[in-house]
Amino acid sequence: MPIRTLDTDHRFSQLSSNIVAMRLRALHPGKPLNILALSGGGAAGAFGAGAVAGLTRSATLPDFAVVTGVSAGALLAPYAFLGPTWDARLRDAFTGGSGDHLLQSRGLGAVFGSSLYRGAPLKHLVDSYLSDAMIRAVAREADTGRLLLVATTDVATGEPVVWDLGSIARNGGPSARTLFRDVLVASASVPGVFPPVIIRVQENGAPHDEAHVDGAATMPFFVPPAFVQTPNETLDPAHRTAVYVIIDGPLGEGARATRLTARAILTRSIQAGLDRLLLTALELTAATAQLQGATLQYSALPNAYPRLDPFDFRANAMGPLFHYADECARAGRLWTAFGRTSDDDRTIQTTAETAKIPCPADDSLIRYFASR
Repeated sequence: MPIRTLDTDHRFSQLSSNIVAMRLRALHPGKPLNILALSGGGAAGAFGAGAVAGLTRSATLPDFAVVTGVSAGALLAPYAFLGPTWDARLRDAFTGGSGDHLLQSRGLGAVFGSSLYRGAPLKHLVDSYLSDAMIRAVAREADTGRLLLVATTDVATGEPVVWDLGSIARNGGPSARTLFRDVLVASASVPGVFPPVIIRVQENGAPHDEAHVDGAATMPFFVPPAFVQTPNETLDPAHRTAVYVIIDGPLGEGARATRLTARAILTRSIQAGLDRLLLTALELTAATAQLQGATLQYSALPNAYPRLDPFDFRANAMGPLFHYADECARAGRLWTAFGRTSDDDRTIQTTAETAKIPCPADDSLIRYFASR
């Protein structure tokens, strides 16, 4: 998995994840590496945002050396990367109602255009929260050797592209904020729903334009395998690489009634394919972690939580989900460790269960996946 990094001469280069991993470990000698991967999920991104906020409020947010994000997870990633001082802005971004008017139809333009909805509202929304102060803060953290990575999908090649946002913040100069924003918007631009984002890339000696869309079109989340390996000299289990994955949605919807119309069948078929892709990615990540001597903890939205329209960005839909995840994280019921049996950690009543919805750590399906 190559990583696109911006050099000091404002040109992009493709670095192998093995090289980036070696540099990462060299900058953190003898220290355990914590990696956070944030998935896509549309409006369900409020789950990941609430989880990060709750971990921050309970002072249990790990010190992540690497944060990766896809789609909605990409919009959350800078806040998770920067930590507690940005918690208030995180809360406002996902519960303040700024997304209430995000979907603006293109009318007849949608018939011949590239999307059903206009791209400008999403661009303006991201721009309103992406301040120069955030760019400087990301650059400072990147100077310490931490990595902020976001994935998009190149429309021309159909392949994922992983961007090193820390290098853009450090070396982008006057264009850093614009390029940073465009990558985030592209990663969240669901194909057909929002138009592709055109990004000008200076690479291999010549500038050229690329069209990018939602990173979740090619992978639901990502953890570069090269980052997961625990060095042989690290014998203390407490210093093993630790991987954390937050899935903005359930681990599959299970059986449900589907209307026998073309649109309903197509929608259900696409969702089934995405669910399978998600489970496969989680299984591969878990297998890699086990083989490399790392640990894996993950969280997902229980199926018991009321079904959420992925494109309902109104505050009255996203707010309750944010607060649900916030409460579960503060109660210590967010994570499930891969490899545990279904009998571990019996269900514990939490404040988040007042509506009879279990926290992720207490959900039987999520726990079953960890034990199989």
